Amino acid sequence: MKIDLEQIKSLLDVVGTTDITELSIESGEEKITIKKQHTVVAQQFDLPVMHRAAAHQGPHSAALSSLAAESEAKGKADDDAKGLVPITSPMVGTFYRAPSPTSPSFVEIGDVIAPGQTVCIIEAMKLMNDLPAEVSGRIVKICVESGTTVEYGQALFMVNPKG
Repeated sequence: MKIDLEQIKSLLDVVGTTDITELSIESGEEKITIKKQHTVVAQQFDLPVMHRAAAHQGPHSAALSSLAAESEAKGKADDDAKGLVPITSPMVGTFYRAPSPTSPSFVEIGDVIAPGQTVCIIEAMKLMNDLPAEVSGRIVKICVESGTTVEYGQALFMVNPKG
């Protein structure tokens, strides 16, 4: 049995929507383990006043969360109004813009991409997974910094399909 990316996505969906904290599947020499951790993670937000404010516990955390949610909703509405299409992460892992620290990035803002073209790498469980574009168009925004942990479904790039 060969485990493919679609099967991994399905498994992540199942684990993410249930109380399951760990799932292991083994077939021959192949083995995949998905673990859900319950840790506090710093989040990055693009806010009008603060750039990359970390979410934290404290008396102002509710206000910060509210501002972040409003900013994110406004950003999504602006992107939708512009007709931009997101390229999202198919899994939880570490986002890399280049194949190695000394190599140039796969794509830059302004680059025109085609379906199947590698736009980044997501490292998950010590495996490097090339992420091919599913749309064609021009990269107009890079939403994540290289080396950052990304979540399933998180926007990595915004693409203008009209070029």
